[in-house]
Amino acid sequence: MQVITAARSEWIFPFTGLQPAQFRTLVRLVAERGGEGIADGRPGRQWALELADRVLLVAAYWRTNLTMRQIGPLFGVSHSAAHRVIDTLAPLLALAPVRKRPIEQIAIVDGTLIPTRDHHLAARSKNYRYSTNLQVAIDASTRLVIAVGDPQPGNRNDTIVYRTSGIAETLDGRPVMADGGYRGNPEVIMPYRKPTDGTDLPDWKQALNVEHRTVRAGVEHALARMKNFKILRDYRRAGHTLADAASGIANLHNIILTG
Repeated sequence: MQVITAARSEWIFPFTGLQPAQFRTLVRLVAERGGEGIADGRPGRQWALELADRVLLVAAYWRTNLTMRQIGPLFGVSHSAAHRVIDTLAPLLALAPVRKRPIEQIAIVDGTLIPTRDHHLAARSKNYRYSTNLQVAIDASTRLVIAVGDPQPGNRNDTIVYRTSGIAETLDGRPVMADGGYRGNPEVIMPYRKPTDGTDLPDWKQALNVEHRTVRAGVEHALARMKNFKILRDYRRAGHTLADAASGIANLHNIILTG
């Protein structure tokens, strides 16, 4: 018996963070990307769930991080069917490629550690857990996520992951702000460092650093909102699926933020 369904709008917000109108917009987006025409991998056999319920299943899984044996019965399907729904629909929920924007619009980038159980991708990081380093960039003016890098092992610092995750190429051609951990990337705008001789920074540099921190806080807030989707606090699936999940969560974050 199916317990949760998109036909009852009161279930949508608690399990996705989206308002019903926002959720309907998301379902239309997935349908435009081919979600309606996808079967479950068996010739001639269609999905047991309607498209809206499948989208709800994926969003609810990301939001709650329930196991497959828990999320499947809530939607009246087996745990293997829930696996197939997530594997098939997750790429269709991904963040749309960033459009070309005016050069004066600034991006802010930061990395966060995602605890990941797949040791083929994850590595022991500074928190002593197997993690991956996920780079996220937002638009400074709108606070919307504009790019998500490919997850990299968590023992690599932001300077390296910024270049190897593909996010540097995505942001090429626009000003990028980041914290002091991105040394070695001359195109990134970072705060002034204290002189090696121990003297204090001039007042004007200290004032600019304060302004820099104020603006850069936007990306930290975005990362915190993305981690309301609990799957980013303990990723149990195969490491190669994390990129699609992170991109999809970024898309849901943007939909929630725009109202």
